[in-house]
Amino acid sequence: MHSVHALIAVKDLARAKSRLAGAFTPADRERLVLAMLHDSLAAARQVEPIASLTVVTPDSTVAQSAHEFGADVYPEPPADSTDDAQRLNDALSHAAANLRERLGAVDLLALQADLPALRPSELTAAIEAAHEYSRSYIVDHHGTGTSALLLHDPTTALEPKFGAASALRHAETGAHPLAGDWPGLRLDVDTVEDLRLAAKLGLGVATRELLTELGWPDPDSRESSS
Repeated sequence: MHSVHALIAVKDLARAKSRLAGAFTPADRERLVLAMLHDSLAAARQVEPIASLTVVTPDSTVAQSAHEFGADVYPEPPADSTDDAQRLNDALSHAAANLRERLGAVDLLALQADLPALRPSELTAAIEAAHEYSRSYIVDHHGTGTSALLLHDPTTALEPKFGAASALRHAETGAHPLAGDWPGLRLDVDTVEDLRLAAKLGLGVATRELLTELGWPDPDSRESSS
């Protein structure tokens, strides 16, 4: 299996996961973002084809945390847009181009940072399936978003289209949706309900320990995930 170089973009912590604001304080929300990043990185690090992990971020705390975990860091370049999704896509594009300038026409994976129930076996299977296509993507559990974008073509750019309706936008660029029973890989967390679903699948160590410390999830969620 060919090696893949993974990119994970994380916005600055003060703006991250605003849809969880009703369930977590700003400080706890920041801790949750870091915990989910750690679990995403931990799962990806166990995937044999992944040759490197790079976190793309403008946030110094995220960068320090990624370094401590052993990941490379690519500072988000100055943004031309105030739109979070466009800034993320531009940052991923810059980081992907930088990797290829340094390493040649390597295969690339843009992976969401909030996949606390990700299993290494799921990501391994997805990378293997992606070899049949130049560009491919994983549709999220809602059926509208994208949890991962894979590039297996030395002649084209990554062209990320994360954000609202990203599954459709990736399809419109010619990327191929990958089929596979990969619930943890498809479950990026934006809402409390997403987090409850992830708890039912089984959370990574960092997210599970943080939520236990915070007294979350509620008793009903604990019962349903046991």
